[in-house]
This record gives sequence, structure tokens and C-alpha cells, in this order.
Amino acid sequence: MVTIAPFKALRPQPQFAKQVASRPYDVLNSREAKEEALGNPDSFLHITKSEIDLPNSVDIHSAAVYEKAKENLTGFRKRAVLFEEEKPCYYIYQLIMNGRSQTGLVCVSSLQDYEQGLIKKHELTRPEKEEDRINHMKTIGAQTGNVFLAYLADAELDGIINQWKERYTAVYNFTADDGIQHSVWVINDNNVISNITRLFAEKIAATYIADGHHRAASAYKVDKGGAGDGFFLTTLFPSDQLQIMDYNRVVQDLNGLSEEAFLEAISKDFEVTKLGTAFSPARLHEFGLYLDGSWYKLLAKEGTYQEDPIGVLDVTILQNGILDKILGIKDPRTDKRIDFVGGIRGLKELEERVNSGAAAAAFSLYPVSIQQLFDIADSGNIMPPKSTWFEPKLRDGLFTHLIG
Repeated sequence: MVTIAPFKALRPQPQFAKQVASRPYDVLNSREAKEEALGNPDSFLHITKSEIDLPNSVDIHSAAVYEKAKENLTGFRKRAVLFEEEKPCYYIYQLIMNGRSQTGLVCVSSLQDYEQGLIKKHELTRPEKEEDRINHMKTIGAQTGNVFLAYLADAELDGIINQWKERYTAVYNFTADDGIQHSVWVINDNNVISNITRLFAEKIAATYIADGHHRAASAYKVDKGGAGDGFFLTTLFPSDQLQIMDYNRVVQDLNGLSEEAFLEAISKDFEVTKLGTAFSPARLHEFGLYLDGSWYKLLAKEGTYQEDPIGVLDVTILQNGILDKILGIKDPRTDKRIDFVGGIRGLKELEERVNSGAAAAAFSLYPVSIQQLFDIADSGNIMPPKSTWFEPKLRDGLFTHLIG
């Protein structure tokens, strides 16, 4: 069973919450972050992407960037934009996107659970991305990246959280520029805190990383290096409230093949149908292909893929049957010829990449299910990279875990 704990969050004063809250550092590049924070000195991007306050010539992984993040965090506290909670609390975080609501519990989770496999992973991490957040955390003395965890839904926990929402007023309640509504409640009653801690210890066998593998791995290594407190910042959502979106692929070239030869090679393992409109797969083992201004539906032929938990995934079928076999993309984590596009950007983004010449072809996929994610994590297997895209995303800046 899992161990969670309340904590004294460093968080915004209510009047600053909307200005502070920013999109996660890892969904924006430096240029996008600079544009998004323009004219907003309270944006948390000044802390998570502090290179935006330095000359463009500065290496984004240099010590100067992390020192600037530390300076900016200190400035936010001195200006009383952020304050530290007086006592350890739990927090309820509700997000509403397109009328659909999901509610999570913000807490700190045990890094011993992470080490022992009670916090389950389904993706590999990249060392250079870990190193970036390790240096960031160690320099500023805080964990700013909230790790998105899922757990098997439990009616008793749902009841406690829903009852608190009904009885008390949210300390934050705002709609971000992208239309997503964010609401936060503070659970500061010692009896309720103890009850929630007990229920997770008695009833929840494991939690699953939905989004934030690099943030979790970095927090673990910082703690092992003696700079942590044994816990890391997490928000836990019940499984029945989560939605996984498609995570699509674009490739830069066709590995020397003509478009006709490429389609012919695909047809050996897939049924290929040319379409007149954009295609978003409606079921497993269907894929969309955008090539030279046209959309195609691809259907994997039976017997061309494995039926094990990993082999049956559409991301695996695409990787093995087309990206590796035909295009020679052996490792999508390191090959520069492939890029990944979250489903939130829509099929238009895929078309624009190809039409602009930035990509030669694009593939749309059917989303992985939450049950598939749980099954693979429980089996100890690893999904191919960029298999899941969760929306809505947690905002950075609403909760910071001080570790210094």
C-alpha cells in the first residue's frame, strides 16, 4: 500500500494565482515560454524556464540559468506573490476542460515507494532531461514539477474529497487563457488529513505515473544525493476520471523511398485505403497517414503483430511495422528524424507539418486506454516513448515543494 503525506506548499496568494499558473515547463520551448510570459512578471515560467530572462546566447542548461531561477523564486517570495503554508495540508485540484471535470489530491508521495515499485512507471527516461531538473531542484531548493499520478478509483476517497468541495470555498478558481478552469481547495483539518493518509495506506495498492516520469526520476536522484526530504510533489487522480489523448508521429523523410514505394511497402502489413478527409482512428489497430496532401486509413493485418501487452499497442505496431521496418527509425527516443505531436494540437497540426515541408509524412493514432497503461505498468514492462498524452495538464506554480 502507498504512503502519501501532507506538506506546506509554497503557493500563490489568491489574487496572483491566475498570473502565476503556467503551462508545464516541458511542453514549451524557450521561445514559446518567452512569448507566453511576455508582460507578466508573475508567470511561473520565470522560475521553470528562467532562460527567458537571460540573453538568447546563454546555454539553457548552464549554471547561470539555474541561478536565475533561484533569484526569481526568491523575488517571488519577497514580493509576497508566493507564500508558504503555515501547516502541512492536502490540496484538492479540480480541472474542467470542455465541460469534463477531473479532481485530484495534491500531496507528497514517498520516494521509498518509488524505489520499491509501488509507484509504477511505463516509460524510460532520457539522462539529459533528468540532469536538467536535477540541477534546477538542487539550485533552487525546491521541486516545481508536479508529477501526475493515477490510482484505481475508490468510492470512500471520492466521498471525502467531494464532501470537502461541497462544504468549503475554493481558494483558487480561475479560467486560464486556454479555456481550462482550475479550482483549488485546502484540506487543513487534522482528522480529515489523517483519514486520507490512512485510506491510501490501507486501500490503494499502487499509484501509476501518468505524466512526469522525468520529474519523478529527477526528484528521486536529488533525494538520494542528500538534498531531499524523502518525498516528491504529486497530484493523484482516480482512474475513472482520466482521459488519454492520442500521441501522434511525424517523420522527416521516407528513407529514400518514393511515395508510391512507401505506400506499397506499408500495404504488406496494413490494409491501405485512400480517403477524402482527415482521419482520426476510431478503434484499435487503425492509423491515419497524411502524405503528399492526402489522408489514408491504415488497418493492421491480423498476424502481423504480437498479442502480448506491449506488442498489441498501436504505438508498438506502428513502430515495428512502419517506423523501424520501412523507415529505419530504430530508437524513437534518440532518432532526430521523428517528432511527436500531442493530440491536443489536432489533425491540422499534422497537416501543417507535412504541407510546410517540415515533415514528409504524419501518422494519427488511437489513444492508449488507462487500463492498458495499468496492465503494462503492473507487468513491469515499458511502453514505447511518447505513448500517452493526458489532458488537461496540471499548471506549474500553484504548488511548489520546498526541499532545501
